[in-house]
Amino acid sequence: MESFNQFLYGISIALKPINVLYCFMGVVFGTLTGVLPGFGPVAAISLLVPITYYVNATSAIIILAGIYYGAQYGGSTTSILLNIPGESSSVVTCLDGYQMAKSGRAGPALGIAAFGSFIAGILAVIGLIFLAPPLAEVAFKFGPAEYVALIVLGLSMVALLSTGSTMKSLIMAAFGLFLGSVGMDPMSGQLRFTFGLLVLSDGVGLIPVVMGLFGISEILLNVEAELGTQSIVRTEIKNLFPTFSDWMEAKWAILRGTLIGFFLGVLPGGGAMLSSFVSYTVEKRISKNPKKFGHGAIQGVAAPESANNASAQSAFIPLLTLGLPSNAVTAIMLGAIMIHGLSPGPLLMIQSPELFWGVISSMVIGNALLLVLNLPLIPLWVKVLKVPYRYLFPMILFFCIIGAYSMNNNISDAIVMLIFGVIGYFFRKLGYEPAPLVLALVLSPMFERALGQSLRISYGNPWVFFIRPISLIFLIFTGLFFLIPSLLRYKQKITESGFKE
Repeated sequence: MESFNQFLYGISIALKPINVLYCFMGVVFGTLTGVLPGFGPVAAISLLVPITYYVNATSAIIILAGIYYGAQYGGSTTSILLNIPGESSSVVTCLDGYQMAKSGRAGPALGIAAFGSFIAGILAVIGLIFLAPPLAEVAFKFGPAEYVALIVLGLSMVALLSTGSTMKSLIMAAFGLFLGSVGMDPMSGQLRFTFGLLVLSDGVGLIPVVMGLFGISEILLNVEAELGTQSIVRTEIKNLFPTFSDWMEAKWAILRGTLIGFFLGVLPGGGAMLSSFVSYTVEKRISKNPKKFGHGAIQGVAAPESANNASAQSAFIPLLTLGLPSNAVTAIMLGAIMIHGLSPGPLLMIQSPELFWGVISSMVIGNALLLVLNLPLIPLWVKVLKVPYRYLFPMILFFCIIGAYSMNNNISDAIVMLIFGVIGYFFRKLGYEPAPLVLALVLSPMFERALGQSLRISYGNPWVFFIRPISLIFLIFTGLFFLIPSLLRYKQKITESGFKE
């Protein structure tokens, strides 16, 4: 009952005209972000973070959150009409959504994606309301050792669950921890790794790094790929409201996708993309007609679209209650909250209830706005898709440079952004995903501070991480996550060698 009363308080915050306006701006820009292939929510959010300096913390996170879950809605449009995922979590939607469009059923595909996302979003908010407070209470039992072990577990899971090589992801996480140590030592006040450059005395700025790694590198990759050569499906978009038979086929897929997305979204490294893949795989496995998948099965659209939206919203549970981001987007939001002078974690609910409950409650309004706006605006998004990329990318580059410069009115931030843009381009060409680097960069100061406090409390005894029960559990899980894949590979090799004999 207490959670419900707090939720009503959050609704009163979210319904303030200025916050409704920011929520509207966030979801519309987020949808556009999802619609445009090659411009994901990470780049969009990093671009807009400097703008949020001029509003209060609650409004800032409301607009950034709207961009994140709004992008999950918009990503389905290009997947269905263009066979190009506008957002990485919509990759699976291409398999059946595009086939439905080719057979003249683009309307029902777009409709079930929108309605499935809305249902998943509302159910995920209900989960947030009831799960976040008890998790915050558990977090009060965390000391420095527990936070060290939790960060190690989070970075390990991000590396293991990433789409690329685990070793490459671990290298990127290590590089992120190194970047986070540049600047002044929080313990001694000594400057580290600055190479005599005054601009590095405060460390490497998160926003210029993120804008470079995701925004600028994305521009370079998409210019190289010439995505503008793709063509939209030539079909009349009608019957956006799914029929009764469509609902009967899709209802359980929506609910299963919501549950899968919600629980995977909480895990560090889970994220919307993994959720959509898992939900699609589950639907195909349990289907009575699995051969239909890949040829226009409506469940193949409903499940992943529900999963990615539920995942996007459940990711706020560890962010707001533990201060631990589960993906690159929430890592940027963690930085944005800290920029406003707040500390995400169990005390956030007490010290800043208007932000905690205002952001959660705004998701109900945002999901309703997305449902109302998305279906009528589909013809507009189709026209946006026809804009040549040679016009879009210079505009994105211009706003990136302006955004980086406006943070501190310092050209060095724009230079850092451009440098990391080139670095990010080569990283991604070589198969090194930047997400683990961003997470490690954000968590590095927290990790270093908690590590130092733990060792001072224990007089330098490293066993402090193993004698505390919660810390030990986290470290055991970390070991298991690395050990189990190795054992499975070893078992597979033995099985294959047995077959050969």
